[in-house]
Amino acid sequence: MKAFLALLKIDLKLARRNRAVLFFNYLFPLFFFFVFAQMFHAQQGSAILQVVTMVVVFGILGNGLFGAGMRAVQDREENVLRRFKVTPITPLPLLCASMITGVLLYLPSVVIILFLAHQFYGMAVPSDLVSLMVFICLGAAAFRSLGLIIAAVVNSSQESNILIQPIYMAMLFLSGATIPVTFMPHWLQNVTQFIPATYLMTGIGGMVQRGESLAENWQPVLALILTTVVAIFIGTKLFRWEKEEKIRASAKLWVLVVLLPFFFLGAYQAWSQHDLVKARILARDLERGRSWLIQNARIFVGNGKVIESGAVLVRDGKIAEIYEGTSPDAKALRAEAIDAAGKTVLPGLIDTHVHLGGPGGFYDDWSKFDAEKANERELEAYLYSGVTAVRSVGDKVDDLLQLRQRFNGGEMLGSELFLCGPLFTAEGGHGTEYAKNMPEMARADFNAQFLRIPKSAEEAHKMVDDLAAKKVDGIKGILESGVPGYSFNRMNLDLLRAVVEEAHAKKLPVSIHTGEARDVTDAVSLGANSIEHGSFRDDIPAATIAEMKTKGIAYDPTLSVVEALSDFSKGNIELLKRSLVQQVTTKELLAGTEHAATSPEMQKMRDGLSHYPLSLEQGDRNLINVWHAGVMLVTGSDAGNPFVFHGPTVQREIELWVAAGIPSAVALQAATSNAAKLLRADQRIGTIEKGKDATLLIVDGNPLQDVHALSSISVVLLKGERVSRSTLFEQK
Repeated sequence: MKAFLALLKIDLKLARRNRAVLFFNYLFPLFFFFVFAQMFHAQQGSAILQVVTMVVVFGILGNGLFGAGMRAVQDREENVLRRFKVTPITPLPLLCASMITGVLLYLPSVVIILFLAHQFYGMAVPSDLVSLMVFICLGAAAFRSLGLIIAAVVNSSQESNILIQPIYMAMLFLSGATIPVTFMPHWLQNVTQFIPATYLMTGIGGMVQRGESLAENWQPVLALILTTVVAIFIGTKLFRWEKEEKIRASAKLWVLVVLLPFFFLGAYQAWSQHDLVKARILARDLERGRSWLIQNARIFVGNGKVIESGAVLVRDGKIAEIYEGTSPDAKALRAEAIDAAGKTVLPGLIDTHVHLGGPGGFYDDWSKFDAEKANERELEAYLYSGVTAVRSVGDKVDDLLQLRQRFNGGEMLGSELFLCGPLFTAEGGHGTEYAKNMPEMARADFNAQFLRIPKSAEEAHKMVDDLAAKKVDGIKGILESGVPGYSFNRMNLDLLRAVVEEAHAKKLPVSIHTGEARDVTDAVSLGANSIEHGSFRDDIPAATIAEMKTKGIAYDPTLSVVEALSDFSKGNIELLKRSLVQQVTTKELLAGTEHAATSPEMQKMRDGLSHYPLSLEQGDRNLINVWHAGVMLVTGSDAGNPFVFHGPTVQREIELWVAAGIPSAVALQAATSNAAKLLRADQRIGTIEKGKDATLLIVDGNPLQDVHALSSISVVLLKGERVSRSTLFEQK
């Protein structure tokens, strides 16, 4: 041990005198730090996090491949190692001393980078600094050991340069250190999973950006440790004291052996896609961490307040400040300006009643319908349209849970998803002409996937418990079919009461689908949290409406679906021609739906819908009466039914409300703060208030005067990320 410590001390002294060592450990990383900080505008939001991650990885690569590899070869060529040959020391302490020396020399560089990032660019100290520093030490040790292996298998400095350069460049450009992995084609992203430096990027990125621990990065930690151990073992076997000792060319293949841990890890990652998903999430976090100042805007707060001229500062995905009147200069706030003169800023719109399992129309060839891809596009279409949150009420629970994880977690960009899971209903009465035109695969498992039909209170409790265990956001029950598309028998009130009671015991809100006044009365008596559809057949009694107000039950009239089904039954295709509908709906779906609405072979289905006893005028009257009574209103469209395409749903719903006599401000509040309250997410979305998510919509004009302005979308922000609407449907 004394010999090892003495050797370590000598190594540190010699390293401090070596200009190349000082360059690669200190000047090299600092040069890139300031260059990248300038290139990425590090003073603006989260860009500094990316800069720090990239520069630290640069430093580790330089310290390991050049610092260790080149220096070891030079020591052998300059006969430094020959002096140790006559001493009672083995290659192992020499290699370990070199590795530890490099780590110790590099750590001050990391501290300097973190200090500069904090001092000049306001970067917060990583929450798990210990894990970060340990991970960096492991990375530096692994790459120094890799450098030592390279030194062991080459015969000269020239050979070491030839071998180091391609390895270094591959790691530099394929790890995300220079070009983000998410910018690469998918096949190349899979290739990056075999590059050791990729795991440095994702590991350090996760710790710097998200405060992750070593345990959360156990796979790259294990790979780095194995690489270090294997490299030291091979290095001792191939160690040479003098430059005259040559090694055969085939020995260079030992470099591949050292990389075996990353080969196996890369194969697993290419299969699981875990790290690629993490890379996409980290990239999304960086986008959401940028700073924006929305200036000169009319601000619809969402809670009844309107700021005629003001500004909103967005920082780290949150609303950092709201200014009334004149705001500070964007540069002074280290933010990028968004000029919203003549425009209105609102909270992102919310649709509380959609069915992602229904496409909103028809395909001429259902065999080309891909439900998973369709669901992804639907959430993208909502976000494109400024509808930043939707609640799916009655869909396949497992499919929707996976979809929610991908979109809400940041892997993909689209509207935030809430879900209720399958519908609780009575046995029998499922399926109409519309359902029969769905693909055979969808119809075959319709009952099992989309419905829950309890036969007893105990079974109802168990079904609710199962859904609660899966972390659904609410429960949906049906009393009677008020909207065509599927017909349902009226559910037994005792069974539905059991559903409601168990859902409330599990802290889950309950929405009840109603078709006529008696359904509304029963749903209110059961303690529903929201009434879906209300009644399009008769007047809801005043006493029932008063009870809704007393109990705080929300009312979701879904006027859109009644208008759409009426138009569809008559062959009126005007709703297909709305600009946003044309922008977000695929040509195949539009063409198939137009054909279904106008072709003679679909006449029987259209005739069946035309005889359904629904009245939009009756729905308008009930909506007005409920509003006058002070009941909380929320917006839902029932998208997924014919002619109600996923995307610009709330805009049309609000237009119908205003046409019925609801003030624009009331309708807008229903689509923002009220809807957020129903979803139990009002602590972070629904209003423009300091500390809430920066999920915002900027539209041209003033929707308080003309609600059609809601369709003139200028900017959409989701959790601080400015959505690139033009490329939204191009996600991989």
